[in-house]
Amino acid sequence: MRSSTLFQRINLHPRTTHVRLGASSSVSAMHRETMNRRCVPPSDSLVQFGAYVAGKRVRASGIPEAVSLVREHNAASEAKDAYVWVGLHEPEAREVEWLAEVFGLHPLAVEDAIKAHQRPKVERYGDSLFAVFKTIAYLDHDELTASSEIIATGEIMVFAGPDFVVTVRHGEHCPLSAVRGRLEDKPKLLSRGPVGVLHAIADHVVDKYLTVADLMQAELEEVEAAVFADVSSRDIGRIYQLKREMIEMKRAVTPLQTPLGALAQRRMIPSDMREYFRDVVDHLSRVCEQVESSNELCNSILQAALARSNALANEDMRKISAWVAIISVPTMIAGIYGMNFTHMPALSAVWGYPVVLGVMLVICSVLYRGFRRNSWL
Repeated sequence: MRSSTLFQRINLHPRTTHVRLGASSSVSAMHRETMNRRCVPPSDSLVQFGAYVAGKRVRASGIPEAVSLVREHNAASEAKDAYVWVGLHEPEAREVEWLAEVFGLHPLAVEDAIKAHQRPKVERYGDSLFAVFKTIAYLDHDELTASSEIIATGEIMVFAGPDFVVTVRHGEHCPLSAVRGRLEDKPKLLSRGPVGVLHAIADHVVDKYLTVADLMQAELEEVEAAVFADVSSRDIGRIYQLKREMIEMKRAVTPLQTPLGALAQRRMIPSDMREYFRDVVDHLSRVCEQVESSNELCNSILQAALARSNALANEDMRKISAWVAIISVPTMIAGIYGMNFTHMPALSAVWGYPVVLGVMLVICSVLYRGFRRNSWL
């Protein structure tokens, strides 16, 4: 039977069939019943799912039906261009374990997807790939302060197999709805299969890196201008906060460079898709270089701000010391003549008082001019 005829019948008369789980046939009925009580299909965490055949979306009422449709088509067609894409957002462990049974996901990869907070990586488990991408988002703020949060991070886990793609997203930022919509608008992109979806997600994440890196660069330039302004802000806290955000961004971007570069060389990636992955790696390399240069610039700005703060503090101390020296002269003379000894010079003279005041004024004037000439005042 031709695949087009098969799917015409399927679309007109949808039916739900039980999914064959490979190794599940050897599991006892008691064990299967226990697993069914423990695992549940995704509900609240399910963002979207769909079955795709030859670059077009096929109507399916549930995940089991979508899997059945895809596997029936691949079994009857030589193209094997059908797959299921399931998207989850912060799912519970039971929901991920249910999908693990449906698609035969590796337990170690499932554990990583449940726990989150993983290092960016790409691993192979049998005939499927498991990729972890760190996501970053730039948070708008009116003014940069010592407590401002500039970058928000999250994670996207991708399970890519022969006939399925499962995405597990942690964090509120960097949704994949735009990626799915862009692929559905272009059937040629969808026809690339699960590897094409993996490339689209990687490209989307790296494009976000580029956007955030440019915004952080603009933030650094603004802080740099403030540090070297005539009236410089001495708030080192906001510069240090920016430094911490740069380190957070570096942790998200830099570790992905090696596994993503190796992904383009894997035999599981079709030859016509490798150049697309290499293009993503090139963009990621640019981001890493920009983040590294921004991080070094942030170090320089922090050191310059500290040096300028110390210079301003020294300048204040010189002014204080100069005024203390000037004021000490009349204080000393007044202290000497306030000792009330009987025999003191000019104590009984009529001109003694104005002479002492004149001496004080002359000495203070000479000191003031000397400090002004040496830029202390």
